[in-house]
Formats: sequence, structure tokens, C-alpha cells
Amino acid sequence: MRQKPRRENQPFRKTPKKPATLLGDQPRGSGHLPAPGNDLIHGIHAAAAALANPKRKHVHLWATENGLARITEEGAAATIRAEIVHPRILDHLLAGQDAVHQGVLLESKPLNQPRLDQISREGIVVLLDQVTDPHNVGAILRSCAAFAATALVTTARHAPHETGVFFKAASGASEHVPLVRVTNLSAAMEELKSYGFHLMGLDSEAPHSLSEVQAAKPLALVLGAEGKGLRQKTRETCDSLVRLDMPGAIKSLNVSIAAAISLYALTR
Repeated sequence: MRQKPRRENQPFRKTPKKPATLLGDQPRGSGHLPAPGNDLIHGIHAAAAALANPKRKHVHLWATENGLARITEEGAAATIRAEIVHPRILDHLLAGQDAVHQGVLLESKPLNQPRLDQISREGIVVLLDQVTDPHNVGAILRSCAAFAATALVTTARHAPHETGVFFKAASGASEHVPLVRVTNLSAAMEELKSYGFHLMGLDSEAPHSLSEVQAAKPLALVLGAEGKGLRQKTRETCDSLVRLDMPGAIKSLNVSIAAAISLYALTR
């Protein structure tokens, strides 16, 4: 049978190539939706750290071609196949989270976190008294990882849970520092005392500066919410109250910055 001649103005139709990836790929538009209760981790550093964590069980990875190349450059292991998607798909999946996803979204099972009696009884533990902003809590967790803190302790209520914003702010620190949730902060503080911890509360009105108080480790640094500070019961349960000396006109700091400075001072 003779083939029909191609018209001069009719271009050849090439089959588009499937984008190559270093972690493998799946067809676009697989329709997979995140399951309730799973962690949604976005951002290059946070997703790469989670992919490198052998304790993580991953469910699904969405990525743009550029995002996948970047997490591969970060050393992400080939532990899960990636679905290559348009950035708008990630915008849709993270709708309402004010997320800067950087072209990567990872769905993983939540990590098993220890109880208070299971954490190391050496070094420094950080406790948060109703700090509710996920950006701040994530940044504090990042400082905990930078200064080798043993754990970050928050309450089950009046504290943010592990959302994409939290993981992004933590920038991978959630893979290195245990996050312990307790029902009653005062009871948790008393429990830490029974393990030999010295509880040091940060208060801008404290009579002594952080540099003046000498306390042997293990230490528990207690931080209050911005504006309200430490609650009365929390203050009373601390072994000592300290302040950060600031010679400038402003005498208070964002809680995440105060945490970083305090951890630096305590680990010098």
C-alpha cells in the first residue's frame, strides 16, 4: 500500500520524551493524594534530610524536574520513585499552608518519637511553654540540632504539630532531634528534675543574667511564648530564672533567636 505523501505545511509530530530522573519516575498525574496523618515535608533541605533518614518510611515523592535535580545534589538516596509534576500541582497539594516548596514535596509516615523517660540524660534539653508559631518552633528545633541539644519538649496542646511549614522552618532538624510531646509541662519539668536536670527558665525580668548562673549539665532550658513569656506555674517550677543581657534599646528578642543565643552561651 502506498503511503500518502506528507503535505509541505504539515510538521512532523514528535512523541515528547519522558523526563529522566536520578531517583526514577512515575507517569505525570498519577492522582495520588496524601493520607491524613502522614507528614508532608516540602523544601529542598527538609526533604533531602528526610530521604536520607533510614528511620523514615516514605510514601510518595512529588517533584519538579529542577527540584528533583536539587535534592539529588543534596545527596538524597534513591529510596523512592519520584512523580514529576508541574509546580502548580505542588501549590494545589499545599494549598492554605503558605508554602515555598522549592519544587519538592515528600509524604512520609511520622517518626516514632520517644517518651520523656527515654531521652538521653546528658547535655541540654529545650522545653517550650506554649510557643505556638510553627516557624518559631521549627527554627528552635534547627538551633537544637546545631548545638547538639538532646531533645525538644512541647505540650500536646497549645503547640504546633508537624506541618509542612514546621518541617520547612526546621530545615531537616526534625530528622536529628527528638520531639517529645507531654500532656502537662509542669509535671514533665518535675520528671526531668528527678533525672538530675537543672531547670533554667529564660525571663527578660530575671534577676541574674545567663552568664552569671553556673549550673552543671544536664540542663533544661525553658522558653516561654512571645508576649506572654513563661506562665506562673512554669516559673515556679524552674530551679533558676535567667535573662539575656542586651545593651541596646530593645530588651526582648524573638523566641527562636533567644533560643539560639542561649544554646550558644550554654555550649561554649
